[in-house]
Amino acid sequence: MAIAAHAPTRLRRISKARWVPWLYLAPALITLVVWIYWPLVDAVRLSFFQWNMLPNSPQTFVGWENYQRIFALPKFWQALRNTGVYILGLLPLAVLIPLAIAIYTHDLPERSRNIYRAIIFVPMIIAPVVAAAVWRWLLDPAYGLANQAIKGVGLDPVKFLSDPDVAIWTVIAITGWKLMGFSTLILSAANANINPTLIEAARMDGAGKWEIIRDVRLPLLSSTVLFLVVMTILLGAQWSFTYINVLTGGGPLGATTNIYYLLWDFGFSTMSVGWGSASAVILFLGFGVLAFVLFRLIDRYSFHDN
Repeated sequence: MAIAAHAPTRLRRISKARWVPWLYLAPALITLVVWIYWPLVDAVRLSFFQWNMLPNSPQTFVGWENYQRIFALPKFWQALRNTGVYILGLLPLAVLIPLAIAIYTHDLPERSRNIYRAIIFVPMIIAPVVAAAVWRWLLDPAYGLANQAIKGVGLDPVKFLSDPDVAIWTVIAITGWKLMGFSTLILSAANANINPTLIEAARMDGAGKWEIIRDVRLPLLSSTVLFLVVMTILLGAQWSFTYINVLTGGGPLGATTNIYYLLWDFGFSTMSVGWGSASAVILFLGFGVLAFVLFRLIDRYSFHDN
């Protein structure tokens, strides 16, 4: 009888124990649904409609027409090609050079190391719009300091932002200059966390500086390097948005437009919500597949010190 009387109480405790964790998680789950998944679902819905974002304007169902028109636009394919150029151009600036700086500065005296890293990190704390405005002044073809220096050595001035063949590389260089400090900081932290006994053991075995870098540091930094590669591929073109918008406006002749800027142009410049949403869905699916493949590669090729 006593066991039977305590059974409902025990069941209530078990039931309560199951629900309590979900109550703690509820604020985060609600925030995710409201701010992430609901806009995503709504973007998919709006991609099948024609609407100019005005509250009194009707939303006209057009089916797959938005997608068909976007795929037929030469501007879309140009933006897609430019996105690939942005990614390829940013990888050395956001991964390789910071990796070299992190390894090189690691063995310097503490004061010199901190000065080097502070100088490299300074661009990261400058507001992107301010940085873009300063670079526009520096790269001005008539009186900018960059062209004054070029003319000083007897060369013709360079149209950094108005020449279609040069403008995209100018935006890539400025975006990479901004990212270099962040990547260097991440790689320096990972490099400092390498177990020093491994380095000492390699030295006792007669390994030189290059052998230690090649056989110890680079393998142990592989997971961080791959993480930065993935971040650059997935977000590199997005990070350049501010500089495209402020410096070139997507021009000249669409030479600096990438897929993120095109999405914004459809949605907020031309007020075509259907086209903007369809572009966002295409972007989400494309980069979603890419992210899946890249994270599988990280799991396969990362090396961890256990």
